[in-house]
Amino acid sequence: MEYTTLGNTGLLVSRLCFGTMTFGDSRGLFKAISTVDQAGADELVKASIDGGINFFDTADNYTEGESEKILGRSLKNLNIARKDVVIATKVYSRVGPGRNDIGASRGHIMDGVEASLRRLQTDYIDLYQIHGNDSVTPVGETLRALDTLVQQGKVRYIGCSNWQAWKISKALGISEYKNLARFDTLQAYYSIAGRDLEREIVPLLEAEKIGLLVWSPLAGGLLSGKFSRTQQQPTDSRRTDYDFPIVDKERTWNILDVMAPIAKAHGCSPARVSLAWLMARPVVTSVIIGAKRLDQLQDNLAAVEFTFTEDELRQLDEVSRLPPEYPGWVLPFQGADRLQLVDRWESFHESRKSH
Repeated sequence: MEYTTLGNTGLLVSRLCFGTMTFGDSRGLFKAISTVDQAGADELVKASIDGGINFFDTADNYTEGESEKILGRSLKNLNIARKDVVIATKVYSRVGPGRNDIGASRGHIMDGVEASLRRLQTDYIDLYQIHGNDSVTPVGETLRALDTLVQQGKVRYIGCSNWQAWKISKALGISEYKNLARFDTLQAYYSIAGRDLEREIVPLLEAEKIGLLVWSPLAGGLLSGKFSRTQQQPTDSRRTDYDFPIVDKERTWNILDVMAPIAKAHGCSPARVSLAWLMARPVVTSVIIGAKRLDQLQDNLAAVEFTFTEDELRQLDEVSRLPPEYPGWVLPFQGADRLQLVDRWESFHESRKSH
């Protein structure tokens, strides 16, 4: 296993993070995914620890809180020392029928953290993340609440998930101006089939030294090896009935066409290639993997040992590259002669060849 710092902090986390959305009894929003019981969870957590993973991610709304409970019990059952694992969980999503059982308000955050601490059987949460965009609560209120939790020692680091670039930037400005705890991470969807965040979010993360935690690295199973141009609706995949996250399918088939011979040459699954591609991206801190079975987890763990040739990376980058979109395509044209005299039109045409 490889380790890196959590954003611009000194906390070391594994490059693979075990996500526990699969833990539960098939109820709630993610009922199609959450089918792993306590015994199965203990086995998967043990295999993760044995494989070098020290980073575990959950949320208060996964199986209506059962995911947090099962993870907490697993760590106790396996006698894992609390200091040896990094636990990340989230707040925002609806956890009850009440008007305030959702959101990033101070009230909901304060209620949510206490409930998560009880379910996880711990005194503190390493990384507490705002799970979604709250269009009602002022960002400053959310940050002040999180800062209070940091000062109380109940939370050590904070992050957000599924936020827009402009809102992350605004939050960073508020934190600096008011001397509040600062977001250290963003948890976002990213895969070789879905590179949208490279347009605005990745440059922001790199400039501000915020860590990127990747959810759904296999595009909801589309990159697992079960799907292909000729097998677009396998009966043994949840994605066939649970078509999420949204991806450009034709573009994905093109990617899988290129990926297939690379996977064959390395004697591995497309899933392993997809995970390794993400870990080769400098902006990625940790890739969140979810598994229902031990063999799935072991295949994912092996992605850490995967090494691409330069040509393989070039092929995958080219077939998955985003189409040009304004202002992205005009910026290199305008800046081409900033440091030296060049033919800007020639430079523009050269950049277009790659698309």
